Amino acid sequence: MNIPDFYLKLRRVGIDTYKENVAYLHRDCPIYRAQGFQALAKVEVNSRPRDQQLLAVLNVVSNDCMMAVDELGLSEQAFEQLGLAEGETVCISHAVPPASLDAVHRKIAGERLNGEDFLAIMQDVVDNRYSHMEMSAFLVACSQTGMERDELLYLTQAMVNTGERLDWGEPLVADKHCIGGIPGNRTTMLVVPIVAAHGMLIPKTSSRAITSPAGTADTMETLARVQLSLERLREIVRHERCCLAWGGTAKLAPSDDILISVERPLAIDSPGQMIASILSKKIAAGSTHLLIDIPIGPTAKVRTMDEALRLRKMFEYVGDRSGLHLEVVITNGEQPIGRGIGPVLEARDVIQVLENDPAAPTDLREKALRLAGRILEFDPDVRGGQGYAIARDILETGRAMRKMQSLIAAQGMNELRAKPGVLVKEVMATENGFVVAIDNLQMARIARLAGAPMDKGAGVDLFKKMGDPVTEGEPLYRIHAEFPSDFEFAQDLAEKNNGFAIGDTPPAPRYFPSL
Repeated sequence: MNIPDFYLKLRRVGIDTYKENVAYLHRDCPIYRAQGFQALAKVEVNSRPRDQQLLAVLNVVSNDCMMAVDELGLSEQAFEQLGLAEGETVCISHAVPPASLDAVHRKIAGERLNGEDFLAIMQDVVDNRYSHMEMSAFLVACSQTGMERDELLYLTQAMVNTGERLDWGEPLVADKHCIGGIPGNRTTMLVVPIVAAHGMLIPKTSSRAITSPAGTADTMETLARVQLSLERLREIVRHERCCLAWGGTAKLAPSDDILISVERPLAIDSPGQMIASILSKKIAAGSTHLLIDIPIGPTAKVRTMDEALRLRKMFEYVGDRSGLHLEVVITNGEQPIGRGIGPVLEARDVIQVLENDPAAPTDLREKALRLAGRILEFDPDVRGGQGYAIARDILETGRAMRKMQSLIAAQGMNELRAKPGVLVKEVMATENGFVVAIDNLQMARIARLAGAPMDKGAGVDLFKKMGDPVTEGEPLYRIHAEFPSDFEFAQDLAEKNNGFAIGDTPPAPRYFPSL
């Protein structure tokens, strides 16, 4: 027998549940017992008449101040998605599980999924039919049981096909991406203005940090707006030949942004998911030519050359079958790039390089020039081997800086420029010698505990790099934080392990032929 609809008054609950629809129901509500609801069950919310609907995870409330017995509360995201006014009547019922969950269960069991399976899963993710728990199950299954190269291709295509796709109407649309894991590696913010100043089209959309102290979008946001509508993005790229924007608001491969919201707290960044995430965004953004940077080092995401070569093959397989001209470079990831780790500190390094400041970090400048040079050689009018010299000329003559200034103005300058956190602590060397190793992971952890990337001024400012001589009591780096609790956490971690190894002789330099 069907239970008749029991209508509830809609209430907006001021809780940010970050890309998950959540509904709130009072424990004494008559429908709570009549329908046999349980906390964390999936419910279907319908307007009256039934022309608007959403799925949400149910939370049960016992506090009369938060929710009346005749009300249904919705989190900020769910309320915006439903599109009704407070006080309007709605009804709830048990939700039918998404049909694509069967494919998730099969993936958990270790089976291979086909293109239709991945498309169904990504469509349900975009339609907010999955809870964070269900998405976690999918991500963990893909990570633990592994993904074959055809599955990577299917997942990438599904991510692209469930969102917007840009077409710039040009035969050469350049882009670059680093797989991450190297703190301070903010080369993109240098490559983009150099390449655009040459005249090539390079519309760069970036994700925010997942497990790192800053992503390109986090760092660029200290200088300019990065949340741009799709139409505004098009206008900027048409005028400037480039952009440095967050991809989330443009709805390019939106399933990727939703999955990242689950990956971030779980600290999951599996190779398969990473490849699909990167390439789906590039394909959706209309890229035709892509340069992938894979840094390797003992504390990088990729530890060995064999692992890097396997990853390169997977990138090339998916890229080739997706119509991308894709090149992979393998670079030195033994230590952080530049001096700053954290949005404000990294932005400072970028501006110093663009201004040709003698104090600019040499390693960041050199790597950015070599990456930009490789991208410039995508241009059929640039002969192989000439790209580096052209990139250097664009930088040294100030053309790259002028392009960056023009781009910042077009995207909207950030008038409230953040500064490095005022709570500071210098971490000292405990012995004499040379810096023989810097732990990327530990430096990233210290910067994140200090508050980066959420607190733009938080992070770590490096004074020493590998090969530098140090004396006992000399500062290795400075911690910046904005809040006392974060400051204490970062200091405690640095005291346990400062991330630096000191030896009697400097380390031998390593050669990486890719650049």
